[in-house]
Amino acid sequence: MSFDNLCKLLSEKYPANFAHWILGTPQTTVKVLKTELSIEPIRADYLTFLQLQQRILHLEFQTKLESTPPLPLRMLDYWVRLYRLYRLPVTQVVVLLLPPAPETVIETSFNMETTRHEYRVIRMWEENPEIFLNDEALLPLAPLAATKQPQILLQQVVERVNQLSVEKRGEISAYTQILAGLKYKKDLIRQLFREGMMRESVIYQEILSEGEKRGEQRGREAEGRTLIFRQLTRRVGELPQDVRQRIETLSLPQLENLGEALLDFQGMGDLQVWLEGIGD
Repeated sequence: MSFDNLCKLLSEKYPANFAHWILGTPQTTVKVLKTELSIEPIRADYLTFLQLQQRILHLEFQTKLESTPPLPLRMLDYWVRLYRLYRLPVTQVVVLLLPPAPETVIETSFNMETTRHEYRVIRMWEENPEIFLNDEALLPLAPLAATKQPQILLQQVVERVNQLSVEKRGEISAYTQILAGLKYKKDLIRQLFREGMMRESVIYQEILSEGEKRGEQRGREAEGRTLIFRQLTRRVGELPQDVRQRIETLSLPQLENLGEALLDFQGMGDLQVWLEGIGD
């Protein structure tokens, strides 16, 4: 999935949140419109049309300014088509995810003789990160916001991701790591998200703290297994009897390794592959 297309997905999944950010006022009624426009139909992969109360909001996500046809002409073309179709005022906003090369002129209008058409450009690297840190729908964009200490900002993002509900954490974490890849090295992203997940992991904390307190190998293994079973059931669903029996045979170090590995499991197949790897 491209970075631009991920932003489109987020804006269509959380349209009210994006409209609130762009326009600065809460939006109670927001409808996602189709991206195909009539008159020699065109379809754009990285834009979102939102119908608000008596207004259309057109969001265009870009990692770079270069395009064919040029971005200003495209924005004029979209405006004409949208107005022709809906007969409503159209607010157009280009969300530029990365800064262009030095000395690059960021155009905000189309100009040709007597025709002038303006649109707004949001430069993500100038945006206040607090806006994104405080809204789970916008959180994946937070790593791209303004900061003089990028690694500290990324650490704050990780902490915020780990505060989300279990149901949303995996999805938002994946989106955030993808967009963070535009700005940060992949090794740093993996390290910080791994450390953050481990610090927040109930399994990891309880196995260590309870095990150290009791100091009994058998007790630690039993408690670790109980926690593992509980977390695995939440992660991959009800465990088959043969899988439960296989986990019953794991040593404490293997249980702790499983407690870390299951953070990446997406389904029962991942667990079975991991268990097979133990025997290799």
